[in-house]
Amino acid sequence: MVNNINNGGNINKPPVDNQKLNQQQAQQAAAKSTQAAQTQAPRQDSVSLTQSAQQLNQVQKKGSDAPVNQEKVDKLKKAIQNGEYRVNPEALAKKIAKLEAEIFGVKR
Repeated sequence: MVNNINNGGNINKPPVDNQKLNQQQAQQAAAKSTQAAQTQAPRQDSVSLTQSAQQLNQVQKKGSDAPVNQEKVDKLKKAIQNGEYRVNPEALAKKIAKLEAEIFGVKR
C-alpha cells in the first residue's frame, strides 16, 4: 500500500528511490556548474601607470644607472656628521626648479 502512495496510485510504475533521485539531481547541478565555469573567460587583472608615474620610473632608472663618486659621498657624510655641512637655500631652490622642468618638460 505504501508503494501505491509513492507511485501516485499507479501500480505499474516502480517505487521512487529518493536517494537515487537526489544523486541524479546533484550530478546534474555539478555538471551545470562545471559547464558554466568552462564557458566563462578567465578574468585577467591589469595595471596601467599614469604618464607622471612613467616619467618618475624613467628618472629612477637613470638615477640607478648613474655613476657614484664614493669619495665625494664619504666627504659629505663626514661633513654632515660633524655639523659642518651648510645648505645654500637659493642654489638648492634653483636646482630643484631645473630638475622639475626637466622631468615635466616645462621650458623656462
